[in-house]
Amino acid sequence: MNEFINYLIEPYKTYEPWQIALESFAVILGIASVYFSMKRNIWVYPTGIISTAIFIYLLFNWGLYGDMLINVYYTIMSVYGWILWQKAVEADHVHVPVLRMNKKEYGIGSILFVFSILVVMTIYYYRPVIQNGFDLSHLKDVGFHYTNIDYIDALLTAIFLVGMWLMARRKIENWIFWIVGDFIAIGLFLEKGYGITAFQYLIFTILAINAYFLWKKQIQKEVSV
Repeated sequence: MNEFINYLIEPYKTYEPWQIALESFAVILGIASVYFSMKRNIWVYPTGIISTAIFIYLLFNWGLYGDMLINVYYTIMSVYGWILWQKAVEADHVHVPVLRMNKKEYGIGSILFVFSILVVMTIYYYRPVIQNGFDLSHLKDVGFHYTNIDYIDALLTAIFLVGMWLMARRKIENWIFWIVGDFIAIGLFLEKGYGITAFQYLIFTILAINAYFLWKKQIQKEVSV
């Protein structure tokens, strides 16, 4: 047990206190955002935007460009989702109704999934240039130098991208993507040495499972009305 705890805190020994505090604050906001989405509460978006903006900064400094791309997309989609949820909000001006995916959305979701994988793998292809401040003299070093983590990172990006898009459209299937993605992310961030963020995804997984059943119950309630 002590070895596992040491494994979690080891990467943070070289961090400044403000960096640890910043990551912790982003995690708290991230958990709050998922909680609000579980409750179909429009506050999912303002809390989520602040959290993802912080993670963009942190992930760029950690060199996790695929994960950073996810959070850039999160921020954009949060604005998009905020607008859509605001238009669909119920009489209390806070909660929104729940829908299921249609055939067209299955097609669009599949395209988004493949496209996001290609984008992330392209970013990692040009990693030597990006890591050296976009110095084009490092173009000679680019290539298919992918690690297992890179492939998992690309897959995770695709899962979260589609999940976020479906959440913005209030589709219950978004939670299936979140459950799978959050579970994978736990191991990924543990492997990368970011224990606080891994803990966040553990909480996310639990919340996402609960959210799926809450949204399912809401759909059944709306159908019976």
